[in-house]
Amino acid sequence: MIYLGELQINGQVRSLVKDFIQECCLPARAKEDTVHVAMAAVHGMDYLLTWNCKHIANSLTRQKVTDSCRSHGLKAPIISTPEELPEEE
Repeated sequence: MIYLGELQINGQVRSLVKDFIQECCLPARAKEDTVHVAMAAVHGMDYLLTWNCKHIANSLTRQKVTDSCRSHGLKAPIISTPEELPEEE
């Protein structure tokens, strides 16, 4: 999927941010990180690349985000660092 425009923070993104924090997927102190994850999920991004291994790209967070997205009827993006992405052949 290719997006050429800007993604918008809408009501669904705001709601998912609140739910991520309430469901302990991501800490309240990392709200900007939470917004990035919610934006990717709501707007149907396949991948979310990040160097933030503390709050986003760690195995515990990844699973919680995936579970939370599913409970909201959304597909979670694949969260990874650029180094983890497989190279195309």
